[in-house]
Amino acid sequence: MNAPIVVGGKSPHSRPIQNRKPHGRSRLTNKKDLLPGVDGRTVVYRRFRDIASQVALDQGGLDQLSEARLQLVRRFAAAAVLAEQLEAALANGQEINVERHALLCSTLTRLAQRIGIDRRTRNVTPALRDYLDAHSDNEIEGKT
Repeated sequence: MNAPIVVGGKSPHSRPIQNRKPHGRSRLTNKKDLLPGVDGRTVVYRRFRDIASQVALDQGGLDQLSEARLQLVRRFAAAAVLAEQLEAALANGQEINVERHALLCSTLTRLAQRIGIDRRTRNVTPALRDYLDAHSDNEIEGKT
């Protein structure tokens, strides 16, 4: 029996990733993990996660990020953690590689520009109909 022809690294029978069942996708794709095979209890991972989460939140939330932007956010968090480690070493009186620090700062600046350093707000104002419905329910129950 002949093997199926694979074009562009894909089997002709494979489905687009968004049509696959969650158990058929990776933990990264399902947003269960931020990085593959990393112990989430380490100090460095927790700081990486915190930075990535805050930057994603600044962009309107994880659900608002395209995959490309999510990848940029992860690179930004990684570079930020490395820069913080160098700065901690400097503050502790150790010599650091200034060129490496400058390169990280430059990389962070470029990534921030690509991601967008402006904070994006979410619209949390309820729709007028929802607001009126909620208030009319309160009036009926005597909670005005």
